[in-house]
Amino acid sequence: MTTITRKPENPTAHLTEADIEQIGIELDAIRQDVIDSRGEKDAAYIRRIVDVQRRLELGSRAVLLGSALPPLWVLGTIGLSVAKILENMEIGHNVMHGQWDWMRDPKIHSTTWEWDNASTADGWKHSHNQIHHTYTNIVGKDNDLGYGIMRVDEDQRWYPAYLAQPLWNFINACFFEYGIAAYDLELGKNLKVPKDKRSEEFKQNLSKTLKKIRKQATKDYVVHPLVALPFGGAVGALAGNFVANVVRNVWSHSVIMCGHFPEGVETFEKKAIPDDETRGEWYVRQMLGSANISGGRFTHLMTGNLSHQIEHHLFPDLPSNRYAEVAPKVQALFEKYDLNYHQAPLPQQVYSAWHKVVRLSLPNDWLATTTPKNLPAQLKTLWAMSTKGPKVRRAAQARLTQLARRQQAERSEAAAAAA
Repeated sequence: MTTITRKPENPTAHLTEADIEQIGIELDAIRQDVIDSRGEKDAAYIRRIVDVQRRLELGSRAVLLGSALPPLWVLGTIGLSVAKILENMEIGHNVMHGQWDWMRDPKIHSTTWEWDNASTADGWKHSHNQIHHTYTNIVGKDNDLGYGIMRVDEDQRWYPAYLAQPLWNFINACFFEYGIAAYDLELGKNLKVPKDKRSEEFKQNLSKTLKKIRKQATKDYVVHPLVALPFGGAVGALAGNFVANVVRNVWSHSVIMCGHFPEGVETFEKKAIPDDETRGEWYVRQMLGSANISGGRFTHLMTGNLSHQIEHHLFPDLPSNRYAEVAPKVQALFEKYDLNYHQAPLPQQVYSAWHKVVRLSLPNDWLATTTPKNLPAQLKTLWAMSTKGPKVRRAAQARLTQLARRQQAERSEAAAAAA
C-alpha cells in the first residue's frame, strides 16, 4: 500500500504537532516575503511573456501561409508549437490561478482570461484550482490521481480494464486538451445518468465546452487554412496546426504527470485527513504530494514553472517567476525537518511516471512476484483475475500479497545471513 499512513515507515512519523505547525509558520513567512515584494518587475515579466507569445504565434501563422515550401512548414510548425505551449503553461495556467490578479489589469486577470484549449476557463478553474489543489493526492477525493481513467496508486482498486491503461495514457497524451475538457465535465459519471435526469448545470457546462471546442477547431482547422489558401499553404497550415496541438498536448501531459505521478510521491487516505486539517498539515501534504523537475531557465519557462511543482502547490497564487527564488528556501525547510524533496530531471520523472502507469496496470504485487520460472503460473493467475468475477480477483490478490511478503522475508533473511 502506498498511502502514507499504510506504509511500514511513515515519513512524517518523526514530526511532532509543534513541528508541523512551525513548518506552516515558516512557509507563511516565505510566502509573505514574496507578496510584500511583488511589483513592477514582476508585472513587466508577465507582460513581456504575453507579448512574446502573441508575436511568436502571429509570426508562426504568417510563416505557415507559405507552408507549401517544406522549410517554412517546419519553421512555422515549431514556432506555433512553442507559442501554444507558452500560452497554456506559463500564461494560461498561471493567470487562471490568479497569480497576476494583484496587478488589477483586466487583460491579464483570472476572471477574464480564456485560454487556447478545448476546456473552458470556468470548468478548468473548478476542477483544478478548487478540487485538485484542495484535496491534493487524497485517494478518492483528488480525481487528478489518474483522471478517472487510470490507476496510479496501489490503494485504488484494480479492474481488468486497467490492463490497457498504458494505451489510454498515450492516447490521452496526444489529445490531452480534450481529455481535460471531458474530465472537467465529469463526463464519465454524468453520461451514466439517464439523459432526462442530467442536471441543468451539467447541460450548461457541456454546451459551453462544445461551443469552445467548435471555436478552437474553427480557428485552427478552418480559418487559418482558408487564409493560407491563396498562398498555396492551406494543407500545410492545417497540418501545422494539428501537429502544434499534438506537440503542445504531449508536452503539457508529460509535465503534469511529473507533478504527482512519479514513484515516491506520497498519497493520502481520505479517512486519515481530519475535517479540521490545520494549515501546517495542509502544507505538509502539499510538500510530500508533489514532485519537481530540475533544469535550467528555459525548462522552467516551458513548463510554466510547474517544474517547481512543490512550490506551486504550497503557494499556488504567487507569481510563477518567483518560484525559482523561493525554491532554495523551501528545500532548506525540507532538509531541516528531514523530509524528502522529490526532484529529478525531466526524462527521469517522465520515465518514473510511465513506469507507475505500466506497473499499476497490473494487479498489486503481480509484477514484483513474477519470475521467468513462475511466469506461466502468474499468467494463469492474471487470466483468471481478468476473466472471473470479484470473488476470484480478491482471492488471487490475497495470494499475490502473501507471496510478495514471503519473498520479501526470504530476501531479508538472505541479506541478514550475508551480513
